[in-house]
Amino acid sequence: MVRLTEISFACEDPKRLAAFWAAALDYEVVDIPPKLQADMAEAGLDPDGIAAAADKEQKGPKLFFERKPKRPPVQNTSIPIHIDIESPDRRAHVARLVALGGTVIEEKELQVGDRLFEWTIMQDPEGNGFCVEQLA
Repeated sequence: MVRLTEISFACEDPKRLAAFWAAALDYEVVDIPPKLQADMAEAGLDPDGIAAAADKEQKGPKLFFERKPKRPPVQNTSIPIHIDIESPDRRAHVARLVALGGTVIEEKELQVGDRLFEWTIMQDPEGNGFCVEQLA
């Protein structure tokens, strides 16, 4: 069986982004093991340049954040991959994410037959695009 185990982000502030995504997904920030921090320092790497967040129930993929350069952010609708979050109360969840440093880009809706799809296009504190959808 193949499964998705980790999603990695290049970022400027790993700890801030780990905290944002942990709150966004009801994950928790994971401590980086002291041995790994020591090994990084010995290798000339910044041990404070990484952070992680994980699903409290161990069902979803771990999120890994590493301080390193990335391409400039682009409009969410034109990037080939982004994260979608489903919430039972989209508007309340979006408000919570804005309070945590997220930015609303656009509200969207699409009628397909008798079903109305509603979502909010957002960016995290470092400009990574994602959408928040209403649970059906």
